[in-house]
Amino acid sequence: MRVFKFGGASVKDAEGIKNVYDVLQKAGYEDVLLVVSAMGKTTNALELVIKNYFEKSAALQSSVQEVKKYHNQILLDLFEDDKNEVFASVNTQFSDLEYFLAHNKSPNYNFVYDQIVSYGELISTTILSHFMSFMGIKTQWLDVRNFVKTDSNYRDAEVDWELTQKIITKNVKRKILNITQGFLGSDENNFTTTLGREGSDYTAAIFAYCLNAESVTIWKDVPGVMNADPRYFENASLLNQISYREAIELAFYGATVIHPKTLQPLQKKEIPLYVKSFINPMLPGTSVAKGADLEPYLPCFIVKRNQLLISLSSIDFSFIMEENISEIFALFHQFKLKANLIQNSAISFSVCVEDKFDNFKELNAILSKKFKVDFTENVTLYTIRHFDEKAAQTVEENKTVILKQVSRETMQIVTKES
Repeated sequence: MRVFKFGGASVKDAEGIKNVYDVLQKAGYEDVLLVVSAMGKTTNALELVIKNYFEKSAALQSSVQEVKKYHNQILLDLFEDDKNEVFASVNTQFSDLEYFLAHNKSPNYNFVYDQIVSYGELISTTILSHFMSFMGIKTQWLDVRNFVKTDSNYRDAEVDWELTQKIITKNVKRKILNITQGFLGSDENNFTTTLGREGSDYTAAIFAYCLNAESVTIWKDVPGVMNADPRYFENASLLNQISYREAIELAFYGATVIHPKTLQPLQKKEIPLYVKSFINPMLPGTSVAKGADLEPYLPCFIVKRNQLLISLSSIDFSFIMEENISEIFALFHQFKLKANLIQNSAISFSVCVEDKFDNFKELNAILSKKFKVDFTENVTLYTIRHFDEKAAQTVEENKTVILKQVSRETMQIVTKES
């Protein structure tokens, strides 16, 4: 089987859904499993619903209605007759969402987040599956929560590989177009879990691994993997081939084209990953597979904005030793701050972190009892793999460099805009 993943940008409107049909006509759809994200910015819209829910905002109902209205317009654009059963299917899912909002008793934000945000993927795949049937392609819609089983670490769940493998091997039919959701799973109590933001790529890799797939293709609005984000760098170039090892390095440093957890299961079984354009599906794109690290061999730029640079020093000017660093990292783990760069000297320790759960204020109160804490908010971390002097100059131009670290293959630069 082949596994195809379509992200939110590819299914953001009726034209996007029709284009998925066209891509399948060209690329083939027998023995294919589609993993599909929520439509457009639906995840963001559902995050607003969650915010309004917890704030008991009067805007809660209107924020739900906005999500309904958006999907209903796509339905009206796709189907000639509003008597099509897809309208009833989508209405049922919205009714389930509203029931949860009315009856949930759990105060756990992460639990509530996963139960609500999951409707984006459930609804998008319902619409896509009905449209494929409408166009004459027989499909099997799979509720991924019955296949990908996880622990109960809501918003960042770990996969139970043994159970997931058993279920997928037994229940995915071949010789048919299977359509399922990215990003989601369920725990032992059958509550919905999510695999971390951008986890749809990971879902594709999970199915590919369990099905011993021929390949995984991620369909995007770019020609493939570029050596830099074209939004930030002029003259970004397409990379034709990347080795698994190099792709894992790029993902580790924050390259957003491929999710960090996606590559390990594919590498284990040497399943090639292709990143291709859903706008020009016959172009070769980028292959991630065994072989040359990079082709062509170019510096690769990764940008992470809205970072937090924390500098810790001992209050009594004593050395910061292994036990201090161990304690600091235990706290980072506890408060879910991801370290993207680390630098230490005898009496200070600097780390550039991502605080996506807004936990730093609480952490700072604890750290300040033992260390002098300085921090700079909203810094940008640039990572250059296979750097050269010109690449470094490109990054540093018109910026204030706060910290720089260089190893054999990689340069990292923390900057503040001048």
